[in-house]
Amino acid sequence: MEALIFDCDGVLVDSETISIATEREMLSGWGLDYPFEIFVSRFVGLHNRDFHAALAADAIERGRPLPPDFADQLQARIWQHFETDLRAIEGVLDISAAFSGAQAVASSSEAPKLVRKLRLTGLYDTFAPHIYSSDLVTNEKPAPDLFLHAAEQISARPDKCVVLEDSVNGVTAARAAGMTAWGFTGGGHADAGLGDRLRAAGAQDVFASHAEISAALAS
Repeated sequence: MEALIFDCDGVLVDSETISIATEREMLSGWGLDYPFEIFVSRFVGLHNRDFHAALAADAIERGRPLPPDFADQLQARIWQHFETDLRAIEGVLDISAAFSGAQAVASSSEAPKLVRKLRLTGLYDTFAPHIYSSDLVTNEKPAPDLFLHAAEQISARPDKCVVLEDSVNGVTAARAAGMTAWGFTGGGHADAGLGDRLRAAGAQDVFASHAEISAALAS
């Protein structure tokens, strides 16, 4: 293994539990109710642009189009919670300190929001300058473009990279890039079936904590 590539949301920072709860609450108020597992499998790991486009299409299909500023309302509500509640997931710094190879972050978040989340949680300096947003590539996850871009920037062969991901879309992207995918279920949003879904998408192993990942790296 030459390199570790980290997803951000749900892997480095415990943002997905905040985002998902806020999104499902607001969408339910607009008549868009999604079962938790379907919502997570379908939407987690997507760029916000694709997420909001899918929501808009669903709303139109159900005969109740979303207001033009719905995406802005949703993001504003989420960031209110991030500013007070966002935390790094326990054990992230231990992995980063223990691994001697190249490291990068590759996230579907827009670049300014990605940097802001890493700064809020004290992780920015650990990974800078190798912090890559899907704004940098043509095709977002589940396409492989972002992971391939990150590997190129850190001079790592794709087949020597391990990607840490918490979403089906992210695992699919990692496998499409020819990389090893490790699933992570230690985020607050993880449900009982997440590990099985990540394995079905192609994750080689699934870990419930960063302590388990550190142990696997040391073995």
